[in-house]
Amino acid sequence: MTKIHTKLPQLKLIITTSIGGFLPKIKAVLGKLIGKIPKGKVTPLPGKVVIDFHKEVIKNYSTEFSMKKISPDDLAFIQYTGGTTGPPKGAMLTHRNFVSDMIIFQKWLSWEKGKGLGLSGFPFFHIAGLFTCANVIWLGWSQILIPNPRDTNHICKEIAKYQPTVLANVPVLYQMLLKNPKFKTLDHSKIKDMMSAAAPFPKESQEILESAVGKGKLIELYGMTETSPLTAANPSKGTKKLGSIGIPINNVDLKLIDPSTGEEVPVGEPGEIYVKGPMVMKGYFNKPEETKKALDADGYMHTGDIAIMDEDGYLRIVDRTKDMIIVSGFKVFSAKLEDTLTKHPAIGTVATIGIPNPERPGSELVKAFIQLDPEYQYDGNEEALKADIINFAKENCSPYEVPKFIEISEEIPLTSVGKIDKKVLRKL
Repeated sequence: MTKIHTKLPQLKLIITTSIGGFLPKIKAVLGKLIGKIPKGKVTPLPGKVVIDFHKEVIKNYSTEFSMKKISPDDLAFIQYTGGTTGPPKGAMLTHRNFVSDMIIFQKWLSWEKGKGLGLSGFPFFHIAGLFTCANVIWLGWSQILIPNPRDTNHICKEIAKYQPTVLANVPVLYQMLLKNPKFKTLDHSKIKDMMSAAAPFPKESQEILESAVGKGKLIELYGMTETSPLTAANPSKGTKKLGSIGIPINNVDLKLIDPSTGEEVPVGEPGEIYVKGPMVMKGYFNKPEETKKALDADGYMHTGDIAIMDEDGYLRIVDRTKDMIIVSGFKVFSAKLEDTLTKHPAIGTVATIGIPNPERPGSELVKAFIQLDPEYQYDGNEEALKADIINFAKENCSPYEVPKFIEISEEIPLTSVGKIDKKVLRKL
């Protein structure tokens, strides 16, 4: 702390503690003598208040437990959104919101108390990490903690050691695991469910993952911070459709709306997902105008995600409304385009954005950022590879979807959770 406190002008208060402070005095003394308890010296810092948790905080404040009556509609969390398309907003989630979604989800997957072991790469500050952790605690399971989700060697080691029954990750992390040779050699027989959420997961990558861990184990989910988080999922029993986010879960009303007309779209046509149910947030903290935009008078959450529903009721995300690219009046759904481009053998990860067309104001051109598959080998002629990818797009996409620009990057920027950060790409 002495090395960094001058770089933190906003830091005013430092509370120190130690393992020994939680032990009886004799055990604390013995622990230090035999080296079981780390030693350290607390010194004053100029301009900062430094206090000891046990000597000053506990001593001066009552330790008596007081019960406060809480209703289901009181706030449980102010959970901030990821901010991938704009500034983060605090979603006000009530106890009813969060608990109802937990109960629905556990019933949906037939999870039982005391009969599971979870491993999640989601951090606890993200709604998916918080939700996974809360479910595990409620069910009396254990959870394998992953301090660095990008360290796939560590994850493989933990899977081999503990053999979890449930995994929860973003698609990018599953793709990173597939690139680690150790992952495919592991015994995945104990895994029952592999949840994927928070970002699009190309169907081809899903098929590769299932070939490694076993058919029927991957369950793609859909949700957002504002809905505690889940509102749709593939069934744990019955038909799963790879590449889809499944069907609305119990107690969810869902409809697809044309953003330009406000009318429901027919089956097979793209529309923005509107959801209503006990898991939908109370509103955004201190943002009444943003709340009005997100929640309509009928209680439906306007998600900003564009999806297509098939005749069986399964949904497939094709884009975010803010990520949709308009080319000469045609709508290019980036998620759908990226799913197609991923089928090219050279492409490991791809992200597409729209850039202004200087010749046609109001229209855009498609630009693709590509991270090569590490197993792909070519002669190093980047321009020839770009031409090959464009020809592939011409053969498999509509003319207006074909990227006009391709940039091959060593690494595509990700958020702290592992989602592709298109805000950064647009700035580039």
